[in-house]
Amino acid sequence: MSHKMSLPRSAPEAQGVCSFQVRLFVEEVDKRVRTLHSLMLVRHGHIVAEGWWKPQTPDTPHVLFSLSKSFTSTAIGIAISEGRLTLHDSVLDYFPEYAPENPADNLKAMRIQDLLCMSTGNESEPNARSAENIPWAKTFLANPVPFKPGTHFLYNSVATYMLSAIIQKVTGEKLVDYLTPRLFDPLGIDKPKWDECPDGVNTGGWGLYLRTEDIAKFGQLYLRRGIWNGRELVPASWIHLATSKQASNGSNPLSDWDQGYGFQFWMCRNGAYRGDGMNGQFCIVLPEQDAVIAITADTPDMQGVLNLVWEYLLPAFAYCPLPENGEANDEMKSVLSRLTTERK
Repeated sequence: MSHKMSLPRSAPEAQGVCSFQVRLFVEEVDKRVRTLHSLMLVRHGHIVAEGWWKPQTPDTPHVLFSLSKSFTSTAIGIAISEGRLTLHDSVLDYFPEYAPENPADNLKAMRIQDLLCMSTGNESEPNARSAENIPWAKTFLANPVPFKPGTHFLYNSVATYMLSAIIQKVTGEKLVDYLTPRLFDPLGIDKPKWDECPDGVNTGGWGLYLRTEDIAKFGQLYLRRGIWNGRELVPASWIHLATSKQASNGSNPLSDWDQGYGFQFWMCRNGAYRGDGMNGQFCIVLPEQDAVIAITADTPDMQGVLNLVWEYLLPAFAYCPLPENGEANDEMKSVLSRLTTERK
């Protein structure tokens, strides 16, 4: 790991974070959620707390599952800024070779924007992976589109795969290769691995592997509206769109899955937004607190993790630096250093 590319470290109190509250969160989440793998808390651009549940380590790349989607969305934003495509391009136009014989009007009306906000008009997600020897893009385009695109939210990982396929069509590069000089290299993310479909297209909606600090850096880039070390990597206008509510997905005030969906980002309660993936992979961005929380895990209880974030970590943030508290900081570090996935 290239330490010169690491985020700076700081005592929590120096960045206005209460060590005691962080320790409470770690103890509670360790008791009540089985099992977290890592936690990293960034405030004002400084890592103030970090821990790995053994045998996980800081240098272990972790499967991101659907947190990969937020990186795919970022590639689309960069490609738009380079003039390679627009939000309003027809999806079908990119894949004439896979078009159904008589495409339905709703399929013709489907745009890149509809892929991004999971409003493709599909009633069910196509099972592209089960169709032997049929290109995934063909399976996607053959799937019925009963709803007008833009009117019906359906979480759809193959829609994100289509975004990856579009990037490869317009750039001639795989998504991971396109993002390497534009995102991964500037952030100091070493040669990430990203799974591919049988046709050699990165899966897009899943299959990316990164370290915990890589996730934290990505969140920090979004928090800083696309600026990294004084250089714009992603347009601020794209970050605003991607992390704003583009589609409605429910009305339960207690669910972080009902607060709206952006461009491959979920809106959260408490003014936050996140990329997330199955089993508890999280990149939570809290603009009002100037903070990022990166979590990897293997848990079915993702809402439980977020509930504990709101209950224990949200109150940890103060508006100004706090008095030094070496004892609380040492206790927090001690708890963070003893974490393990093994249960007695």
